[in-house]
Amino acid sequence: MRNLRNTVSLIGRIGQAPEITKFESGTSKAVISLVTNDSYKNKAGEKIETAEWHRLVVWGPKVKIVEQYLKQGMEICIEGKLTYNKWEDKDGNKRSTTEINVNDFLMLGKKEA
Repeated sequence: MRNLRNTVSLIGRIGQAPEITKFESGTSKAVISLVTNDSYKNKAGEKIETAEWHRLVVWGPKVKIVEQYLKQGMEICIEGKLTYNKWEDKDGNKRSTTEINVNDFLMLGKKEA
């Protein structure tokens, strides 16, 4: 059985075109915004819809696939792990972000022409 610690699986839609960064070392990074939607009924029986945004990071050879095939609005399934980053900005303010480092992804839906 694969390692289940700190594993995240999501199905959602890409919010905007992936941001690709290529480093001098030859390594590449892709940052993808992913939205997941959910709905439930409140106590009054009204349908409530929610949207959650996630920051995905893809490293290495998979970036070529991201760059070539993933587009805004596409539905994808991802598997990865949560990472937390903390830093101080130039004004001394403490900042933090939560990201999902993607290990694998699958493109869902119909194949585009």
